[in-house]
Amino acid sequence: MSPRCRAKVQGSIAALGVAALVLVSSAALSQTVQTPVVKHSPVETPKRVLFLGNSLVYYNGALQTHTHRIAAAATPPIQVRDGFKSVHITGAYLHHYPIEFLVNPANVGFKEPFEIVVLAGSIQEAMTDAARAKYRQTVIAFDAVIKKHGGKTALLWLPAVVKPNPLADSDMFGKTQDMMLSVGNEVGALIIPVGLAYHEAYRQRPGIKLQMGYDGSHPTVAGQYLAGAVVYGSLYGKSAVGNPYDYFGALDKDTKDFVQRVADETVRKFFGRD
Repeated sequence: MSPRCRAKVQGSIAALGVAALVLVSSAALSQTVQTPVVKHSPVETPKRVLFLGNSLVYYNGALQTHTHRIAAAATPPIQVRDGFKSVHITGAYLHHYPIEFLVNPANVGFKEPFEIVVLAGSIQEAMTDAARAKYRQTVIAFDAVIKKHGGKTALLWLPAVVKPNPLADSDMFGKTQDMMLSVGNEVGALIIPVGLAYHEAYRQRPGIKLQMGYDGSHPTVAGQYLAGAVVYGSLYGKSAVGNPYDYFGALDKDTKDFVQRVADETVRKFFGRD
């Protein structure tokens, strides 16, 4: 083969290789980048909501408390305090909760069934193949029970830990993101992107303290408020921006305004509501 012909053949092979790489990269991207299937709350203005989660959900004022207080301070106000229940087991994984017992309204002092059950689980559940498989199995089973009792399932995407937590460099954020979108979309659950809001808040303001300095895991007041604002936006389709609630003066105005804005931006982008 002449040098000229050899050069043409080599050029054609290189072009095919680039094209194949582009196709493979595009296919891989389409498989790994997911968006939520459920983009709006499955219940319009839910009044009866059950929260299940460990200390990350009840620390520094409690997620459900900040959420119903944000709702009550909104314009117009939404009064949901009497319909919110929260059950917590310290250090628990999702499968530790007796779901059949808890979703029966009579067992927790209600006459009517819960409209939405928010499943928080544990930050550890995305960290190994076995834990992810167990989480998926549990969500599928819990979703069936919740539906049997007339409710809808929501999955709370928990934030990744930060330093000094020993898991701070473990890509907990990426693993949790993949698990939440995969499992949530499989069962058709609303995914509440609290972990994504934390990630964005740290990106925009690296010095903000959203998690306690002693463990890099439990939320500060600002972190739990941010979570409440995300839950509020996800469940009610409303923005917390401008809301006067500040945990009775515990949160300074600059921090409150910042986390309200991040929560709103995160919810709108995640659900494609822009």
